[in-house]
Amino acid sequence: MPLDRTGRRMQADCRARGEPTMYERYDTDEQPIAEDGELIRPDRRTFLAALAATSAGLLAGGLPDLAAAAPTRGSLQRQVVELVTSMRRQGMLQPSEKTSWSVYDFSARKKVVSINEGVPRQAASMIKPLVAQAYFFQMDGKRGQVRYTDEVRRSMERMLQRSSNPDTNKIMDLVSEQQSRRGPADVELVLKQRAPAVFQETRIVEKIPTTGQTYRNQASAHDYSRFLISVWDGRMPNSKEMLRMMGLPSGNRLSKGVAALPEAARVYNKTGSTAMLCGDMGVIEIPDRRGRNHAYTVVGIIERPSRAENYGAWIRSRGDVIRRVSNLIYQDMKDRYRLV
Repeated sequence: MPLDRTGRRMQADCRARGEPTMYERYDTDEQPIAEDGELIRPDRRTFLAALAATSAGLLAGGLPDLAAAAPTRGSLQRQVVELVTSMRRQGMLQPSEKTSWSVYDFSARKKVVSINEGVPRQAASMIKPLVAQAYFFQMDGKRGQVRYTDEVRRSMERMLQRSSNPDTNKIMDLVSEQQSRRGPADVELVLKQRAPAVFQETRIVEKIPTTGQTYRNQASAHDYSRFLISVWDGRMPNSKEMLRMMGLPSGNRLSKGVAALPEAARVYNKTGSTAMLCGDMGVIEIPDRRGRNHAYTVVGIIERPSRAENYGAWIRSRGDVIRRVSNLIYQDMKDRYRLV
């Protein structure tokens, strides 16, 4: 996707300061999928597939685009559509609740699920790995000036493993001190200067309140997908350290409570939870029966327009929705690659 005027200006500013812009054309996961919003001319079969997906009533608040329903994406997307539709009919998802789903298969090097992927949604704590990445960008661009001290490392670990809000705000402040001291906006600026093709729908405008009630920061499932692919492929600064921290034992909705997933599965993830959002994004790595590892991303986001009256019950039930989708994805990958 061509960069807008703001993106081009930020790249020019970055070059003027002598900072690298190696991620400005990063589009690894774009190849098999039409860009969100791009005009496409589907053939009759593709159109009918899109019409069928639309008629199924999936994803209130946003219809899947024609590209998202294309049969060339394989059967997994249709299975996700059918499962989410079924859960809506059972009352597990309300008509007013919007969802986004994304799955990228590293073994096949292609996107296999893309549903409302480019829609910006509340980020909640899923923004935290992006905050850490902004700091790593500064370390890479300002060598010697920004250091990865033990104190910073411990703050990042608490931020990603325990979802610490004070530590998140601390890292935001450290990033802002090296920019224009505009607070969270500087975090977004760094991300878009260094990787504008990755963080296209990301908006970071507020710190995380002590109550954890953060609703204004946004990102899309597509942004998370591009970020995860970049990190997994080692194309982001400090990718190995990012994966180490995202892989620390913590709660997740991608494998915990998903009975079918084997103990051998490794998960690198970050959840997001508020009274208006339930989400998870991460990479799952599982060996096949010959011992070869296969990895895939899963991004699932459920967003509601108003605060849930019973937060605990709502977040548990919507977490179970994500677990059901994750289980379906694993079953498909298991059959495809003979996973354990």
